[in-house]
Amino acid sequence: MTLKEIEEGIIIDPTKIEKIKKLDSIVFDCDGVLIDVSNSYDLTIKKTVDFIIKEMAQVNESDLVTTKLIEGFKASGGFNDEIDVTYALILAVVAAKKRNEPFSKFIIKVIENADQTGIKSVEKYLNALKVDISDIREKLAYPGKKFQNLLSSIFDEIFYGSELYLQLYKKKPQFFDGLGLIENDIVLLNRDLVRKLHDKFDKKIAIVTGRGNLSAKYSLKDLFNEFDLSNSKFLEDEPREMAKPNPHSLISTIKGMNGNNSLYVGDSMEDYIMARKADESGISTIFCGVYGTSKDPEAKKSLFENNNADIIVKSIDLIPKTLNLVEA
Repeated sequence: MTLKEIEEGIIIDPTKIEKIKKLDSIVFDCDGVLIDVSNSYDLTIKKTVDFIIKEMAQVNESDLVTTKLIEGFKASGGFNDEIDVTYALILAVVAAKKRNEPFSKFIIKVIENADQTGIKSVEKYLNALKVDISDIREKLAYPGKKFQNLLSSIFDEIFYGSELYLQLYKKKPQFFDGLGLIENDIVLLNRDLVRKLHDKFDKKIAIVTGRGNLSAKYSLKDLFNEFDLSNSKFLEDEPREMAKPNPHSLISTIKGMNGNNSLYVGDSMEDYIMARKADESGISTIFCGVYGTSKDPEAKKSLFENNNADIIVKSIDLIPKTLNLVEA
């Protein structure tokens, strides 16, 4: 391992210093990077799982899902979409019940067998165990089309709330009413950081996120307009095959900004893999992993260290300082 901690909360790969010095553009993930989603998206996963296993699988348990389990799936590199994580957890709950195994132990085996293929790897593992979960799979009809997909509808009703859901889908929610958990988003970006980023990268600042345009704009408010929106990608609004770690969106964004050497800032293995694939395709890309927003920062930090990430920072506030230290 070549990584070196150059200051508290800042780790870099010394072999990439010359490449880092040439950075001329920056692209951000949103959740866990620009926005703390631990009480919004993560809580939506937990509430959706609780609702569905009670109402549709007759499992009368609650609070089975922990943030550690959510991050366990995301560490596999195939679960950038929160609804995918929700689906995998629901299947695991039902399978554990049918096998008469404690969920807390069974779910660890499911996560250990998850990989970059995401929900396909979970379905493959459960099929190998010959556990019949066809009933719940048929009820959820996931992934399918959003407008015909019960799981996505319930998840989005809980996350967006009545008004935003109506605005997004042009129909009233069926299961939940009132404010959505998106109101719990905590914006980590600030004006001072934006100014420093513009000083360094001018207008070559964009977003590539699994979020949709509407939810990113809603939470970031005026800061949303500080990005090059014409070249940003909001993958919830794109076909499923465009999801991370497919590098096409990142490559398109970098090319659109005329970036020659770009920094992608993310907080997940999907982000890391996407940046690596973009770089391997000939689009010069440095990856910066953010670990401070994780419920287990040390585990996330170790994940990035073990995968030899180019830059690792505790928070996005440290990015300008990191670049200044490299250039000194």
